[in-house]
Amino acid sequence: MLQSPTIRLENERVLLRALEASDVVHLLPISENEPENWQYGLESAAGKENLTRYIESALQGAREHHSYPFIIFDKHTGQYAGSTRYYQLQHKHLRLAIGYTWIGNAFKQTGLNAHCKLLLLEHAFEQMHMERVEFMADTLNERSIASILALGAHHEGTLRSHAVRPDGTRRDTAVFSILKQEWLEQVKPSLLNKIIQT
Repeated sequence: MLQSPTIRLENERVLLRALEASDVVHLLPISENEPENWQYGLESAAGKENLTRYIESALQGAREHHSYPFIIFDKHTGQYAGSTRYYQLQHKHLRLAIGYTWIGNAFKQTGLNAHCKLLLLEHAFEQMHMERVEFMADTLNERSIASILALGAHHEGTLRSHAVRPDGTRRDTAVFSILKQEWLEQVKPSLLNKIIQT
């Protein structure tokens, strides 16, 4: 079950394990030195105070069984690289979202994120038996949107004035999805091929 604290996803490149309160120390260098990582996020983890609050919020979601946060460990460098999570868990409807994903600048464009998405999608569809996985992004976040589309997700539309950014402004949210059949027939083979090439 997703509620178990023992979910551990890994391959030769990356380890995703349950986020813990003590992980503040592992993520603090990125938090303090790369605040741009949360420019488009709904919650900022920039700076120790925000990072501590961010992790506690993520853990509260896990306790309430509607999210499951992970810390990302890059096996190639032996360093903690960031965080990601399952959220908006709907077991009755067999759907969830993947998001709140951020990695340090040194890990971008290295193929690490593709490995993370492979593990998360594979577990969601093939172990949790989800029928639908969603992704959401601020419509201003062109980099994130390009990354989601590159996975093979379908853009379903835009939710106008959908959420409040940390600075108090309202954002429009682009919504994407991958269905189980699409994962098995198209997305997984394509993602595996991309990983082989990196």
